[in-house]
Amino acid sequence: MIHSSSSNSNGMMSSSSAANAQSPGLKTYFKTPDGRYKLQYEKTHPAGLLHYAHGKAVTQATLAHLKEKPSQVSPAPSSSLSSGSGVRLAAARLLGGGNGSRALGFVGGNGSSKNLSGNSRTGSLGSSSTSGSPFILNYDSKGTYLIFNVGDTLFISDFNSQDKDPIKALHFSNSNPVCHAFDPEAKDGHDLLIGLNSGDVYSVSLRQQLQDVGKKLVTAQHYNKDGSVNSGRCTSVAWVPEGDGAFVVAHADGNLYVYEKSKDGAGDSSFPVIKDQAQFSVAHARSSKSNPVARWHICQGSINSIAFSKDRTYLATVGRDGYLRVFDYSKEQLICGGKSYYGALLCCAWSMDGKYILTGGEDDLVQVWSMEDRKVVAWGEGHSSWVSGVAFDSYWSSPTSDGTGENVVYRFGSVGQDTQLLLWDLAMDEIVVPLRRVPPGGSPTFSTGSQSSHWDTICPVGTLQPAPCIRDVPKLSPVVSHRVHVEPLSGLIFTQESVVTVCREGHVKIWMRPGNAESQSSNSENVLTSSSKEKLPLSAKVGSAICKQ
Repeated sequence: MIHSSSSNSNGMMSSSSAANAQSPGLKTYFKTPDGRYKLQYEKTHPAGLLHYAHGKAVTQATLAHLKEKPSQVSPAPSSSLSSGSGVRLAAARLLGGGNGSRALGFVGGNGSSKNLSGNSRTGSLGSSSTSGSPFILNYDSKGTYLIFNVGDTLFISDFNSQDKDPIKALHFSNSNPVCHAFDPEAKDGHDLLIGLNSGDVYSVSLRQQLQDVGKKLVTAQHYNKDGSVNSGRCTSVAWVPEGDGAFVVAHADGNLYVYEKSKDGAGDSSFPVIKDQAQFSVAHARSSKSNPVARWHICQGSINSIAFSKDRTYLATVGRDGYLRVFDYSKEQLICGGKSYYGALLCCAWSMDGKYILTGGEDDLVQVWSMEDRKVVAWGEGHSSWVSGVAFDSYWSSPTSDGTGENVVYRFGSVGQDTQLLLWDLAMDEIVVPLRRVPPGGSPTFSTGSQSSHWDTICPVGTLQPAPCIRDVPKLSPVVSHRVHVEPLSGLIFTQESVVTVCREGHVKIWMRPGNAESQSSNSENVLTSSSKEKLPLSAKVGSAICKQ
């Protein structure tokens, strides 16, 4: 845990005290075969700023890494700020850039000063005149930021700082932000997508939002304005990897739209009526000026989550109908897919090598899908409620790995509405394929007989498989099971140094990995070292889930 006094300059509780006060009975560490993970710090929102009840807007989190860029932004006129803001702006100029400068910073952070950010926190987020700390007006915004939605607000926190409160709050007056995605390789500055409950979508520059003092989006491109193309709730947004600004938006009515951010967001698009709601179909816009440029009708009912493989070859979707579907994105072709054991699927994630897909949902199982076999190859049993977030840990390596690439072990994690974080190890060479029982009169064990028909053949391209029999799929048990929050969880992110868990009420916890936690505790002010920041993923995302009501 962070070693700090019981309160800071604002009279706020320290992370240690707040963790214990907020989470009675929860341990601040959990043990794994690799060592102990420690709760290092937390992120949350100032509850008094929420204009509306949370409703059904589940908190989703995105990790964004901004590269260094010289600042071109001039300070806003002091007349537009309150007198207090003017004083803080002058202090910002004096300190020469806050977040982008390490000269006077003495917290890990993104180079910001603990006292400065602490003092400005109340003045900015608690003031009606500004949002976000004015001290960041002149800086280049480089660093790693945590973006998360709560109610009608999108919050931005300095991920590498132990400050609990966000440095920026963006308010949406007519609808709630429900999903978002960051593109670290964006060329024209617009790198952040935001999808709303109303169906509207915005693309903005994260850097410009941080440099502005207002509570509203600045220089935003607006798509599907007032639901002109689709009035259904946005459920997931994603940038197309190396897609030159292309992105996709999934909606609650089973449709997914392809946009190009280089085109006018108000471009008129009309698509033909969907003839068969049960069949996958793709329609392209008639005009070259239209945006969106294509509509994919995926399924009946909601698309709950989408994810691209790292090489952008495949797009995976999961939905209300319980099916995982995998498409060849460039060919606009359904490749394979299969049904959950029971109920809807809520989340999905790819392995870094594109060989496996994780899904989770209402059957409380974590499903491991093999692209090579085009079928479910393992079920993870351990959650006692819906699985709301899954992710592979691409930074973990097996202690027994020989470096040859053989006997590969995958580490992945899952979180659920049971408030549990589960960690799993998948070693395909250790997976035992169940064998079908021999006819009556033979041996009653699984040790003899023929393999289940589930394993007999690879299904043809474009085939959606029914749910396999539960006895035909190998079972995995978690390596670790730990209750990490009081509220149901909505997602997780793995970084080089930590595991990040998110609950649906907007509280985020950062758990330092074994080794990192020990080195951090020797210098509690340095939350993440400069060398470790370089290893952080450029972009990470937590998929949202539809919560049990």
